[in-house]
Amino acid sequence: MNSRPPVPPPAASPASQPTAPTSPTSPTSPFRSKKQKAASFALYIGLVLLALWVVRDFIAVVAWAGVLAIALWPLLRKIEGQRWFTGRTTLIAAVLTLAIALLVVLPVGIGIAQALHEAHDMTEWFRTVQENGIAMPDFIQRLPFGVQQITAWWQANLAQPLRDSAAMKGLHSATVMTLGRHFGARAAHAVMVFAFMLVTLFVIFQAGPRLSASLATGMRRGFGEDGAQLLQRMATAVRGTVSGLVVVGLGEGALLGVAYAVTGLPHVALLAAITAVAAMLPFCAPLTFGLAALWLLSQGAVAGAIGLAVFGSVVVFVAEHFVRPVLIGNSTRLPFLLVLFGILGGAETFGLLGIFIGPALMTVLMVLWTDLVE
Repeated sequence: MNSRPPVPPPAASPASQPTAPTSPTSPTSPFRSKKQKAASFALYIGLVLLALWVVRDFIAVVAWAGVLAIALWPLLRKIEGQRWFTGRTTLIAAVLTLAIALLVVLPVGIGIAQALHEAHDMTEWFRTVQENGIAMPDFIQRLPFGVQQITAWWQANLAQPLRDSAAMKGLHSATVMTLGRHFGARAAHAVMVFAFMLVTLFVIFQAGPRLSASLATGMRRGFGEDGAQLLQRMATAVRGTVSGLVVVGLGEGALLGVAYAVTGLPHVALLAAITAVAAMLPFCAPLTFGLAALWLLSQGAVAGAIGLAVFGSVVVFVAEHFVRPVLIGNSTRLPFLLVLFGILGGAETFGLLGIFIGPALMTVLMVLWTDLVE
């Protein structure tokens, strides 16, 4: 009887062979992968903070350009939809940037030209008061209080020839000269910021829909659909704030321009334009009509000065506390109080730029509160 050779046992498959435990120091271990992700995240954060520190002086410039771009974005898309401007992004960006520059430069240029036109008369008046002083207006004697104190100060400082007056000598003090130098430096800095802002605005407009799509895609990937919707609502808040400021400013300028004409002020159109620009900033319109009322008072038109001051105060109070918050709140769906707090708190915290940042932050707060209670 033939014996068959023993059959060797089947070889174990690689899948059935036991695997060696992964070492924590292995390049493919989950522990090392987590450490690498954490290190990469820390590196990215550090590089972003470093980049922001490098461009810290230009953050405000980019923010201003962003505010204007958000406000004009619907107009940009509408122009891009026209047959004549299809594909001409550079031309559209140049036209819009030039329009923004003219809206700022033209009023300033008109004011400077008007001042230069009257510089000769002002020089002659200044020479006259240096020799003879400034006569005290008659209305001071009719004031209900403080007549003696004002009269004594006027006689001591302004009624005598101003070349020997203590008030005129004070104009040549080191403090006044220092203030003048600081004002010149601030003006030069403002011009440079405005120039860089125009360049940034041109680049944003030129990027056009590509930039908008990139921002939306980045927000969706980083924060989901809710993040993209929040970004859209913040942009709507900024756009509504700009619209509210412009509309209210033009309205205040028009109404006070009528008051200027009624009271007999000179250069009514220029004063109304300056008032409209000032009224676009919260609580800056009183500076213009207040100075106009003081000029009327110095000319002896007491009734006109009082009437202008009262009318201007009523217009500004209604516009700032009711009309502007309602316009901004309707576009952003924010309550009246949040809009008012956003404008005033933003201006106090971030300065002029905070007027636009404040309502956007209030929009974020409102969205978070809505998500919490629903």
